[in-house]
Amino acid sequence: MVEWTGKPAYQQVAEDLRRRIAADEFAQTGKLPSLAELQSAYGATSTVARDAIRQLKTDGLVVSHQGKGAFLTPDSGDRAKKAGPEAAIAELRDQVARLQNEVGELRDRVAELEGK
Repeated sequence: MVEWTGKPAYQQVAEDLRRRIAADEFAQTGKLPSLAELQSAYGATSTVARDAIRQLKTDGLVVSHQGKGAFLTPDSGDRAKKAGPEAAIAELRDQVARLQNEVGELRDRVAELEGK
């Protein structure tokens, strides 16, 4: 269900669909729910459903064919796992850990150079 969070409704729907794609929920058929099904499931307008699919197309997760629906791209599961907020948080954690390690090494080198 789309809620007022300050985030546009289509982004909320796209994020949930991205999460579901990452979880391989649509892997069997390779097809996303129809616009009408998305409207019903998320309590959203046709514009919101259409814009959510458009966002997923922009992200390279789906392709759509007029009158047939939206279908997953071959690497959509992997892309969805890398595109979501969880992946961004994991990447940031990795970067922070690397930076902490580098700072520790630099601290040791400076101490050695200063004779401490």
